[in-house]
Amino acid sequence: MMNVVDQSKSIDSTGIREHFEEPIDVKTAARFLGVSPSLVYAYVERKQIPHFRMMGRSIRFSLAELEKWRQKFFVNGGINE
Repeated sequence: MMNVVDQSKSIDSTGIREHFEEPIDVKTAARFLGVSPSLVYAYVERKQIPHFRMMGRSIRFSLAELEKWRQKFFVNGGINE
């Protein structure tokens, strides 16, 4: 019987499975957050949003980190039953 390998995961030379998330740019982050790119730049300048810089000055974001950051601002406006 053949073993089935999950193609979504890669195995490096040490046998450790790794996932690589593609970083997103300012425009994509702004669309994800529902704000303007200029507001995202303002958040970056004030160090209020998780980000990192690629080689040089290009700003990138982790979608997973942005999701966690966005959840901090979630307001439950529903009625508790």
